[in-house]
Amino acid sequence: MSFRLLCVTAHPDDESAGFGGALMMAHREGVETSLLCFTDGQAAHYRGDAADAEELGRRRRSELEAASQYLGITNTEVLHYPDGELLKQDMQELVGVVVERIRRLRPQVVMTFGGDGNVNLHRDHTIISMATTAAFHWAAREIYFSDQLERGLSTYAPQKLYYLSTPFITVRDRPELSALPCLPYSLTLQLGELADRKMVAFAMHHSQAGVLDRVREIQEPHKMTERYLLIAAPGNIDIRTDMGIFAGVKPD
Repeated sequence: MSFRLLCVTAHPDDESAGFGGALMMAHREGVETSLLCFTDGQAAHYRGDAADAEELGRRRRSELEAASQYLGITNTEVLHYPDGELLKQDMQELVGVVVERIRRLRPQVVMTFGGDGNVNLHRDHTIISMATTAAFHWAAREIYFSDQLERGLSTYAPQKLYYLSTPFITVRDRPELSALPCLPYSLTLQLGELADRKMVAFAMHHSQAGVLDRVREIQEPHKMTERYLLIAAPGNIDIRTDMGIFAGVKPD
């Protein structure tokens, strides 16, 4: 495979509900896709019949594994950071985690959340956006996390960084937040038949069925597209000329 993509998320189901279309498109085109998810979602509002947080975490890891297989994700990794508490973690550590994966997986394209927190303004989403953005720019510089280089990794510069842009905001029990400014977009993916497959992947997160039920009516008019904002790319380009995730990317 000549092209590689890394998607960095906070919770199980983010990959399906947010990035599912792009991940399936990439897989269909022979791209090696990797998913890095920082938590196992133990603090979720919707908990199914899980007896406790640990059981919910185990279930959500299992659900993510099934959804990842369905989406054709090549490599899936779930970390053990506390759900809902990423704001309290050491930011340098979080950045270092993403830098290490970039240097090891060597993706030409990286995708993550917008800094607004996207569809539900989740603070974990914003922290992951910040950490991934710094990592995207620092992975190529040997002065950052040089201990990784001493362990045998080498610097690597991804070529494109995308933020997910969601067409609506819906925060449970906070309808007034739907009017807040949200992320613009520069690239629209037309999902076609993948739109329904994306919803199937989302539904594989059975413990979060309540989330899908809550947003289904709002989401339906937008399900045929995914939108992204190009944040970084080689050269001083006009983002209006960006025609695809791997447009202009050079294999290495």
